[in-house]
Amino acid sequence: MSMGIVLQDILAILPEGDKDEVRETSIYIEGSKIVSVGERPEGFREDRVINGKDKLVMPGFVNCHTHSYMAFMRNVADDLSFMDWLFGTIDPIEQQMTDEDTYWGACLAIIEMMKSGTTCFNDMQMNIHQTTRAVKESGMRAVISRGLIGSGHDEAGQMRLRQAYEERDAAKDCDRLSFMLGPHAPYTCDDGFMRVVSEEAKKNGMGIHVHLSESVSEIEQIQEKYGCTPIEMADKNGLFDVPAIAAHCVQATDHDMDILKEKNVSVVTNPASNMKLGNGFAPVAKMMEKGINVCLGTDGAASNNSLNMFHELSLLTLIHKGVNRTPQCVSAGEGFRIATINGAKALGLEREIGSIEEGKKADLAILNLNTPSLTPRNNLIAGLSYSANGSEVETVIIDGRIVMENRKILTMDEELVYKKINEIIIRMGLDKKVY
Repeated sequence: MSMGIVLQDILAILPEGDKDEVRETSIYIEGSKIVSVGERPEGFREDRVINGKDKLVMPGFVNCHTHSYMAFMRNVADDLSFMDWLFGTIDPIEQQMTDEDTYWGACLAIIEMMKSGTTCFNDMQMNIHQTTRAVKESGMRAVISRGLIGSGHDEAGQMRLRQAYEERDAAKDCDRLSFMLGPHAPYTCDDGFMRVVSEEAKKNGMGIHVHLSESVSEIEQIQEKYGCTPIEMADKNGLFDVPAIAAHCVQATDHDMDILKEKNVSVVTNPASNMKLGNGFAPVAKMMEKGINVCLGTDGAASNNSLNMFHELSLLTLIHKGVNRTPQCVSAGEGFRIATINGAKALGLEREIGSIEEGKKADLAILNLNTPSLTPRNNLIAGLSYSANGSEVETVIIDGRIVMENRKILTMDEELVYKKINEIIIRMGLDKKVY
């Protein structure tokens, strides 16, 4: 029998046209779904009532680009140029990584995301079955891409494609998991392999998740090799012929943005990672003007070094005001939508998640309002961008199940995860870094 939960007399962030508003209501959850916002459904039986006094409920954040396994690489590859960071430090660590390392890294990432109000993440990973295992056990929702690297029809690329399908097929029993194909980037996938992946995506009805135009060195490399930008290369080779998510797009030109709009590509901006690696700022304001679906991600903890979407939301809504020298640029309300419903749209899940509405999945974060950061309560949506930090998140519900309550994770052994992560960094010698 499905569980009935009532969020009684609670302040809620609810959609109102193309904006959101805060108003007091009651929310009724049965099984995995919200069955009513406002009126009590006939015949509804509650097993649990959560008193909404001094609380705010919001749709959980959708982290649209990350690498969850990298959580154990936090603070081990800092203050490096992008290519030195990737190929000089991160790649050697990844070569040492076991399946169990991937699993525990994903567990740590999920704990961090839950504790800061994220209920769904879009992941690119390397070791199959491990992130999906962590998602299944934790109660999190995720979209998974096995990172694909290859050249033309080479066997290594084909092997990774087979792994992607194997992982997808093995997870059919979990409706909180869905899958995309993840050609890593133009500097690790040549044009022939991009065409292979795009044809596979069309044949299998799958979307694409790819890194594009992240750094100046990438732009220069692709221009020299192919005579075009990375975004133009991806388009020429069919990656945008299916629903596609392009992470970063920091160096996107006006022509690139026209392509992204024409092909309905969703762009994931990752402001902390892009700044930390010295890559710059994506032209988010121009993208929004062109009508591109912009969403928000943290990237992995190896380059952020946080998976906290409140931090990312704050950067998103502040950076572009400064870059464009206008305080009206990327408002708090626009930022909140970028972090929630826009992310759901990018993942093809907008009918399921991203807003608090009858019939959608109950993927919710409940915040304690008796905190300095959210006092006074005069504009709570602005507060989420400009003053909240994630510690206000008290309870998290995913798929109608309470997975965190009073900041205690109910589905995972936190102390065991921390112990395992520390064992990994000692084994790999990552605790020896001298500053």
